[in-house]
Amino acid sequence: MAKIYVNGDAQEVSLPLNVSELIKQNDVQQPEMVSVQVNEEFADPNDWDGIQLKEGDKVDFLYFMGGGTVK
Repeated sequence: MAKIYVNGDAQEVSLPLNVSELIKQNDVQQPEMVSVQVNEEFADPNDWDGIQLKEGDKVDFLYFMGGGTVK
């Protein structure tokens, strides 16, 4: 087992593990609407399958929401 940090919380995971697999393990809703940072660098969604996570990595799932009102 390895420890990584997801949105600031420690998580024990089995390696090897890529970003796509981590998204599935964390039941991320609408993954097509999420941006991912690995160690504070944005990860291109086309690269998620190839980004292998390692002990101590910091992963953030960022959700961008539109909204507001027009007056």
